[in-house]
Amino acid sequence: MAKSHGIRTNTRYKLSKSVRRRGISPVVKAIQEFEVGARVHIIIDPSIHKGMPHPKYHGKTGTVMGKRGRAFILSVSDQDATKSVIVFPEHLAAQK
Repeated sequence: MAKSHGIRTNTRYKLSKSVRRRGISPVVKAIQEFEVGARVHIIIDPSIHKGMPHPKYHGKTGTVMGKRGRAFILSVSDQDATKSVIVFPEHLAAQK
């Protein structure tokens, strides 16, 4: 069988939920708002495919640069470069 090279390859454990987190995510995650300049963590919710960033950004922290529709534009440092990532609020968590 040919090997798949899709965007979710090699994410068997990274993009899976624990037993108690399975099912529909709460609505509160979808309606959360962040101000420009806020620091947020990217924590991918695998049950929501829309607005999901690339899995390499899972666990990274970024700064909110702006908003595009319902999604947020984040500035994330990726080794030496600074990347802009467009993410839905379901995949974000406020930094404490």
